[in-house]
Amino acid sequence: MNSITLLQPGKIVFGEGSLKELSNDAILENSHNILFLVATPLLEAVKPIEKELQSKSKKISLVEYAYVGEPTFSQFDELLQANKTFKPNCVIGIGGGSVLDCAKLLAALINNTQKLEDIVGIGFLKERSIKLICIPTTSGTGSEVSPNAILLNEDTQAKSGIISPYLVPDACYLDPALTASLPAKLTAETGIDALSHCIEAYTNKFAHPTVDIYALKGIQLISENLQNAYENGNDIEARSAMLLGSMYGGLCLGPVNTAAIHALSYGLGGKFHIAHGLSNAMLMPEVLRFNLQANPKRHAEVARALGVTISGTDEEVALAGIEKVEALSKVCNIPQRLTVIGVTENDITELADIAMKVTRLLKNNPREVTREDAITIYKKLL
Repeated sequence: MNSITLLQPGKIVFGEGSLKELSNDAILENSHNILFLVATPLLEAVKPIEKELQSKSKKISLVEYAYVGEPTFSQFDELLQANKTFKPNCVIGIGGGSVLDCAKLLAALINNTQKLEDIVGIGFLKERSIKLICIPTTSGTGSEVSPNAILLNEDTQAKSGIISPYLVPDACYLDPALTASLPAKLTAETGIDALSHCIEAYTNKFAHPTVDIYALKGIQLISENLQNAYENGNDIEARSAMLLGSMYGGLCLGPVNTAAIHALSYGLGGKFHIAHGLSNAMLMPEVLRFNLQANPKRHAEVARALGVTISGTDEEVALAGIEKVEALSKVCNIPQRLTVIGVTENDITELADIAMKVTRLLKNNPREVTREDAITIYKKLL
């Protein structure tokens, strides 16, 4: 059995209404300057917490995160320069994955001599002196429990990952009520993104029993509840299951991480500015078909977690699982063809070139992906 390192927040609070407990967190008792980075729709929800903390003589900076889409290097640098002088003891991110990733990087770099370009990659961030709390409002990235942050590099038109133990939050609060207002489209896209985290972790070349349990439970929770959450955003049980499944996916990201689905999605995000979850949702079935032969047994076990009950060979069961993923995608109105989102055959070689540079993820894939393989996968989706 291979060695593995599990990185998790020191405190995970899960449950409807748990946001109300935030102001009493021990981390905040010892913090004098508290910086909130908050997605625009959540500003009003934070106001009561801001007042309560101010009543405890805390100095609060409430920063609105208003960027659309995935944050770029330059946008993050704007955030960093604008908030350095506040000198926070604690940064709290409240929002989707982009908000949380920026909050994580703010906590890491505000008091740091390292610059953003110094820490891109795995293990280059050397310290973090500011406390960090993350509160997700989507059920997708799992950023609230992971050591990862992703930014868009304008120069390469690809996403760059910063991965470090210092990006794991000190605490996270998972309140399903905060996800209830998420529009159906984003519910679907972020939900299938979370599903891809779990599936890629379980079928990964470096899959491990300590992570398998999270991956399989995440697959089950998401597959059973995504349609309900999509069709009825106020179904708090479905929202709770989705948030928990997303968290399990996030716990897989540090020790095992993702693979070819995510690598091939990077160009779609960078060149075409397609939402991360949507890119993964469109690519997942075809990449799974490509990977299946590398480990039919693992792919069949994924199918069982998805709810497939047929008998047959591992390959037959695995193919039924891929069909289940496609059916879930279709019921949530995910586009099935790249041409629908503006990709043409002329773009395929550039997308493949971008994907082949994402070696930190491609090395995890159960089957080697060549440039020609990537081109073939993209073309099948035109």
